[in-house]
Amino acid sequence: MTNRQVLLIIATFVALTLGSFIWYIATWDSRKGGDQTTLIILPEKLPPEAPVLATGTKL
Repeated sequence: MTNRQVLLIIATFVALTLGSFIWYIATWDSRKGGDQTTLIILPEKLPPEAPVLATGTKL
């Protein structure tokens, strides 16, 4: 492949990525799912050697 072909492939990829992002923003319906709240609670897993301040416990 020549340098020109590689640059064309990269430019095509960037154009498709930007185009799909613009399409997503342009067709985004903010009212859809507006009354639903998604709450994600992730458990905090700390190694046993974690400092006391990182665990949230009081001394």
